[in-house]
Amino acid sequence: MFDHWLDTAQWFGYTAFVLGVTSFLQKNDVRFKLYMSAECIAYVVHFTLLGNPAAGASSLVSMTRSLVSIYSKSLWIAFFFVAINMALGLRLATVWWNWLPLIASCVGTLALFLLDGIQMRMAMLVGTSLWIANNVLSGSIGGTALEVVIAITNSYTIIRLHVKSREPKAAFD
Repeated sequence: MFDHWLDTAQWFGYTAFVLGVTSFLQKNDVRFKLYMSAECIAYVVHFTLLGNPAAGASSLVSMTRSLVSIYSKSLWIAFFFVAINMALGLRLATVWWNWLPLIASCVGTLALFLLDGIQMRMAMLVGTSLWIANNVLSGSIGGTALEVVIAITNSYTIIRLHVKSREPKAAFD
């Protein structure tokens, strides 16, 4: 499954790894979404080269969704992106596990449009678990490593945000 460590496809997975970890280290939601968008671009190429068009298409939708979510919190736009993912699944999924990144993208969409801070990152953690399964089944070395590290990094950032939220506010802020 993980036979080709230095294939071109894997290099895009490694690039996604760096960008994804960087995104989940961000405490600022806008920077988080910008880095996540860059990660998605690398994932589009990665999964397309691995022969998983559903994951590649889902990543393209996720990139667009991440950028749009910086400027809008519209429930209708969120539902639009969920509908696109469902349509992609119906068109591109050839085996049951091709639905995993599409469902992860739906969870991520709802998180990015409807939540923020710790709640957004908790929902993203659910999507991360679905991506881990997809990446193992797709043979994605960088993607599997990325999602495992993202789960750890995101958990660390959630803890940091929680600790910060418990700090007393200055009287004159």
